[in-house]
Amino acid sequence: MVDFISSLIGNEYLATLIMSLFPLIELKGSIVYARGAGIDFFSALILSYIGSTIVFILIYFLLKPILKLLKKIKFISQLAQKAEKYCEEKAKDAIDNQRKKGKNKNFSETLLKQLGVFVFVAIPLPMTGVWTGTAIAVFLDLKFKDVILPITLGNLVAGVLISLLAELCKAVWTIAALDYILYALFFLAIILLFVLIIKVLKQKTKGEEEK
Repeated sequence: MVDFISSLIGNEYLATLIMSLFPLIELKGSIVYARGAGIDFFSALILSYIGSTIVFILIYFLLKPILKLLKKIKFISQLAQKAEKYCEEKAKDAIDNQRKKGKNKNFSETLLKQLGVFVFVAIPLPMTGVWTGTAIAVFLDLKFKDVILPITLGNLVAGVLISLLAELCKAVWTIAALDYILYALFFLAIILLFVLIIKVLKQKTKGEEEK
């Protein structure tokens, strides 16, 4: 997988940056690829972090306008409504979890929302990361200035954790193990994409709920 991506893009550093931009893969996959391709620890982390972080600016400002536009297109309007509702429910779950954790603390509503976004981005698990974290922030109605810190810090924590795990894999097994991990990540990304599509399709729009 590492050799295939390297030959496809032609440059390991550019390939790392490009991979980090994609949802589901993000820096989880790009760091593993970069270390497998022989890029040093800090270059792999920095390139992956930059690519996966800057994309949140586009997501923040374009997500709602794109969904609004898609809802006007007849044959996909219902799908856009379901995608919007899915994001709203994710945002609600994130803030509800933080309210439970901070119920005995005097946290402001904005801080609770920021903590929810930070935790969601910082934990490097499937279906977490900058793309979903930013979508949650958007539907929590957080201002852009309030989104910057939780996204950038959360993604940094996730990047460091993934980088350390990649080093551990190299130390315990061999560098070839990273190639197998990369295969697994891509396979998992495909499965999660189908799961996400199914979840979105199962969402009920307001019209369907009224019926």
